[in-house]
Amino acid sequence: MNVISTAIPDVLIIEPKVFGDARGFFFESFNQRAFNQAAGQEVEFVQDNHSRSGRGVLRGLHYQIRQPQGKLVRVVRGAVFDVAVDVRKSSPTFGRWVGVALTEDNHRQLWVPPGFAHGFVVTSESADFLYKTTDYYAPEHERCIVWNDETIGIEWPLDAAPQLSAKDQMGQPLATAEVFA
Repeated sequence: MNVISTAIPDVLIIEPKVFGDARGFFFESFNQRAFNQAAGQEVEFVQDNHSRSGRGVLRGLHYQIRQPQGKLVRVVRGAVFDVAVDVRKSSPTFGRWVGVALTEDNHRQLWVPPGFAHGFVVTSESADFLYKTTDYYAPEHERCIVWNDETIGIEWPLDAAPQLSAKDQMGQPLATAEVFA
């Protein structure tokens, strides 16, 4: 596996070694020991999630203020632009974001540690998005930062207004959102 640093040191791009030929391809999508070595810490995943969305669907920016979830995310069909925003007030990168294209062809994964808001927009006709989480979903602790907060300034690759859930339409600006200390 190849680990690529991002502008926010805690967020990592992980590229598996893909073995392919005329028949197709094979790669190890997850190995606990290799992941822990790459992340530089012991990480335990407790839940796997799968979503399917159409072009222009934007999900996020979500996080849990209690029971914070680290997320290891990837796309198995289609393509997305995936984003992590640091919402740890004490962090030197507070309010900064990183984004990466995750596609069925590049096989990249993004490690989004606890303390980050996460979101993505679908850039293909549809996308199947998988993520492993380090804690269980707790809707009572979920928070949402508005996707287009000007103080964050995410450069979403959009040709038109995104399709948002009712929850995401009610996202808070970072300035007033409940964040981590």
